[in-house]
Amino acid sequence: RAFRPAGSRTGTSGPRAGGLEGPRPGSVEGPRAGGLGGLRATHSSACGETMFVPCGDSVPDLAGCTLLMPAVSVGNVGQLAIDLIISTLNMCKIGYFYTDCLVPMVGNNPYATAEENSTELSINAEVYASPSKKLVALQLRSIFIKYKSKSFCEKLLSWVKSSDLAKVVVLSSSHSYQRNDLQLRSTPFRYLLTPSIPKSVQNKIQSLNWEEMEKSPCIPEIDDSEFCVRVPGGGITKTLYDEGCSKGIPMAVLLKFVSEGDNIPDALGLVEYLNEWLQIIKPCVSFTET
Repeated sequence: RAFRPAGSRTGTSGPRAGGLEGPRPGSVEGPRAGGLGGLRATHSSACGETMFVPCGDSVPDLAGCTLLMPAVSVGNVGQLAIDLIISTLNMCKIGYFYTDCLVPMVGNNPYATAEENSTELSINAEVYASPSKKLVALQLRSIFIKYKSKSFCEKLLSWVKSSDLAKVVVLSSSHSYQRNDLQLRSTPFRYLLTPSIPKSVQNKIQSLNWEEMEKSPCIPEIDDSEFCVRVPGGGITKTLYDEGCSKGIPMAVLLKFVSEGDNIPDALGLVEYLNEWLQIIKPCVSFTET
């Protein structure tokens, strides 16, 4: 079984909202809105000070699940990757984020495969789940309002803590033209881990021989500047990572160096990179006749 794209995308000026184009009819079965799909639910009409609003009357128990989410970054690679995961796993919609941090947006069901579910509405931040795989996916479909991204990151991580999610995996991208000489000669994929990530995750990633995102001068072109993590074109990636470090959130950032254009192949590559670690889809085994 292989990952299947959730649709194609044409170029537009400015950041593009990932995932508004649905899959080709018959390619995948669209996710079901509101289904808890086996997740236990806790009765609550609200989620405290967090942004999450459940589809039903109760809040699903997400304890121990892994949250997959995109950064609205160059080429919308993270958003396209999340679309790919939601479509392939046929994840059910369990809620959405009610927030003033994102530009308002409404559209039709991006994962519709039949007339019956094509009229369902989608908004700028929705949450999907695959209970059997203990996965939760947050999809972001619009850009951040100026000066609101940090507030969003803080509220998001507050929800992560209150929901007792096991870890957060951020799928992102960075400008390929800002790579240094070492990065130009190596793989286009990089990762970052917060100090709170479990040792088992660290060991697994080390066994994959992945390359960690290199630190670079905080002030470019200044040789004696302090070194820090920089993700040019990465949107909220750096803010999320810094907040995750300071708040003790187990978090992994997976990113690819890309250029703006047709970024569907980049999204496929990023999901395959993620799959090496999490094994969302088991690799196909081929047999050769002798």
